[in-house]
Amino acid sequence: MSFLVKNYNRKKIAFIKGKGSYLYTANGNKYLDFVQGIAVNCLGHSHPKLIKTIKDQSKKVWHVSNAFIIPEGERLAKKLVKKTFADYVMFQNSGAEATEAAIKVARRYFYSIGKPNKNRILCVKNSFHGRTIAAIFASGSKKMSEGFGPKVPGFDHFVFGDHKSLKKKITKNTAAIMVENIMGEGGIKVIPDFCLRELRKLCNKKKILLIADSVQDGVGRSGDFFAFEQSKIKPDIVPIAKGIGGGFPIGAVLMNRKVAAGMIPGTHGSTFGGNPLAMAVGNTVMDIVSSRKFLTNVKKLSKYFLSNLNLLKIKHPKVIKEIRGRGLLIGIQLFKDQTKFIKKLMDNKLLTIRAAENVIRILPPLNVKKSEINQALKIIDKVCASLK
Repeated sequence: MSFLVKNYNRKKIAFIKGKGSYLYTANGNKYLDFVQGIAVNCLGHSHPKLIKTIKDQSKKVWHVSNAFIIPEGERLAKKLVKKTFADYVMFQNSGAEATEAAIKVARRYFYSIGKPNKNRILCVKNSFHGRTIAAIFASGSKKMSEGFGPKVPGFDHFVFGDHKSLKKKITKNTAAIMVENIMGEGGIKVIPDFCLRELRKLCNKKKILLIADSVQDGVGRSGDFFAFEQSKIKPDIVPIAKGIGGGFPIGAVLMNRKVAAGMIPGTHGSTFGGNPLAMAVGNTVMDIVSSRKFLTNVKKLSKYFLSNLNLLKIKHPKVIKEIRGRGLLIGIQLFKDQTKFIKKLMDNKLLTIRAAENVIRILPPLNVKKSEINQALKIIDKVCASLK
C-alpha cells in the first residue's frame, strides 16, 4: 500500500538507476528514456560532470539564506545575462514559481511607475504555466482549475492563432501578454517566428510587456538557447526552469533593466531559491549547454529526427496525423487516442509522455546519440505497424 496522495496516475514501473538516455529497473530491464523527467534531464541521467559538481559542492555548503551573498548564484546570473537578452536574474525553485514571479515582476513594474491598475495578464487559452493557484487560472484551462475556486482574477485569454481576438482583449488594464514559445502540455504547438515578432511589435505599440514562458522549451531544448531567439525578438521577462538544473530543481526569472527596477528589497523572496548547491549545478549545466557547438548538434539531431518521423508519417498515414515541434521538443499527433500507443511504446522499452490533442511528447536528452534516435524510430515504426 502506498501512502502517497493519489494525485498521479503512476505507471506500475520503478527505476533504480539511469545512465545517459537509459533507465534501468530492479530486474535489469533497460528503457530508452525519451521523457527525461519531462524535459528536465537535459544531459541525461548520471552525467559525470554533474555528479562531480554535486559531490564537490556538498563538501562546501548546501544552503545559506539569501540574506547573504551567494557567489555560485552570482556566477550563474552573470552567465545567463551574458548569453541572453536579460540584464538581471531572480532565482526560484521551479517553473511554476518562476511563472508566478514573472507575473509579480510585470505587475510590480507598472505599480512602480504609478500605473497600479495595469495589472491584467493576457494568456493563450488552454496554455500551461504551472500548477499553483494563480498559474492554473493564467493557463485558462477549465480542467486544471476545476474545484480550485474562487477564480483568481487578473487573467484574460485568447485562442491560439486568433490574432483578432488577441487585439480585442487588450485593454487599458493589460500589463503583459504571456505566451509559451512552444506549447508543451498544449500539444507541442510552435508559435511561428512571424507571430512572435508581431507580438513584440504589438506590445511596443500598446506599451505593455511581453513574457515569454521558456520553462519547457528553454535552455537549448529548441536548438537555440531560447526558442524566441530564432525570431530575433527580445522579451521583457522570461521564466525558466527544467533544463537549467539538469535534473536538480532550479527556476529563474530573467528580465530587462526596465522591469527589474520595480523589484526592490522586500518585493519577493525564496527560502531555497538560488541556494549554493543548486547554483553550482546550474553553472555546470550552463557551461555545457550554452556552447555554440552543443546547440548546433541539437539542431543537427533534431533535423535528422524530425525528417525521419515525417517519413514514418508517410509510411503510416492512417496512424500519424502530424509531426510537430522544434529542436528536441517533439510531438507525434495521432488520429486516435494516444494512450494505447504510449503503452505499446513502453512495452517495447521506449518511454514517452502525452500532451493535448492526441500528441505523444518526445523529449530525449539534448546529448542523445544518433544511434539512440534510430532505436526510437525503429520502435515507433513497429508500434505504428501493429496498429494498422
